[in-house]
Amino acid sequence: MNIKRSIRFQQILNKWPGKKYIGEYRFLPLFFILGAVLEYSMINWQVGETNFYRVYKIRQAKNIVEETLA
Repeated sequence: MNIKRSIRFQQILNKWPGKKYIGEYRFLPLFFILGAVLEYSMINWQVGETNFYRVYKIRQAKNIVEETLA
Protein backbone atom coordinates (compact mmCIF):
# COMPACT_ATOMS: atom_id res chain seq x y z
CA MET A 1 0.00 0.00 0.00
CA ASN A 2 2.80 2.45 0.85
CA ILE A 3 4.56 1.73 -2.44
CA LYS A 4 1.45 2.73 -4.39
CA ARG A 5 1.19 5.96 -2.42
CA SER A 6 4.86 6.70 -3.00
CA ILE A 7 4.55 6.09 -6.73
CA ARG A 8 1.42 8.27 -6.92
CA PHE A 9 3.14 11.04 -4.96
CA GLN A 10 6.17 10.84 -7.29
CA GLN A 11 3.87 11.12 -10.31
CA ILE A 12 2.25 14.25 -8.89
CA LEU A 13 5.64 15.83 -8.21
CA ASN A 14 6.85 15.03 -11.72
CA LYS A 15 3.80 16.77 -13.23
CA TRP A 16 4.64 20.03 -11.45
CA PRO A 17 5.86 22.49 -14.13
CA GLY A 18 9.41 23.83 -14.36
CA LYS A 19 11.42 20.66 -13.72
CA LYS A 20 13.55 21.10 -16.85
CA TYR A 21 14.55 24.71 -16.21
CA ILE A 22 14.75 25.24 -12.46
CA GLY A 23 14.69 21.71 -11.04
CA GLU A 24 13.96 21.45 -7.33
CA TYR A 25 13.47 25.23 -7.00
CA ARG A 26 10.19 24.99 -8.90
CA PHE A 27 8.37 24.57 -5.59
CA LEU A 28 9.59 27.88 -4.12
CA PRO A 29 6.59 29.95 -5.31
CA LEU A 30 4.25 27.48 -3.62
CA PHE A 31 6.09 27.77 -0.31
CA PHE A 32 6.24 31.57 -0.64
CA ILE A 33 2.47 31.72 -1.08
CA LEU A 34 1.89 29.34 1.84
CA GLY A 35 4.12 31.52 4.04
CA ALA A 36 2.21 34.65 3.03
CA VAL A 37 -1.11 32.96 3.86
CA LEU A 38 0.23 31.89 7.25
CA GLU A 39 1.45 35.43 8.01
CA TYR A 40 -1.88 36.91 6.91
CA SER A 41 -3.78 34.52 9.15
CA MET A 42 -1.54 35.32 12.13
CA ILE A 43 -2.22 39.02 11.69
CA ASN A 44 -5.93 39.03 10.87
CA TRP A 45 -7.51 35.99 12.49
CA GLN A 46 -8.55 36.53 16.07
CA VAL A 47 -9.65 34.19 18.81
CA GLY A 48 -11.80 36.30 21.06
CA GLU A 49 -9.87 39.54 21.48
CA THR A 50 -6.39 38.14 20.87
CA ASN A 51 -4.30 37.23 17.89
CA PHE A 52 -0.68 36.16 17.52
CA TYR A 53 0.83 39.64 17.45
CA ARG A 54 -1.01 40.91 20.53
CA VAL A 55 0.25 37.93 22.52
CA TYR A 56 3.76 38.50 21.13
CA LYS A 57 3.73 42.20 22.08
CA ILE A 58 2.55 41.44 25.61
CA ARG A 59 5.27 38.82 26.08
CA GLN A 60 7.90 41.20 24.71
CA ALA A 61 6.78 43.93 27.13
CA LYS A 62 6.97 41.46 30.05
CA ASN A 63 10.50 40.49 29.04
CA ILE A 64 11.61 44.14 28.91
CA VAL A 65 10.13 44.81 32.37
CA GLU A 66 11.84 41.73 33.81
CA GLU A 67 15.17 42.79 32.36
CA THR A 68 14.94 46.30 33.76
CA LEU A 69 13.98 44.99 37.23
CA ALA A 70 16.82 42.47 37.28
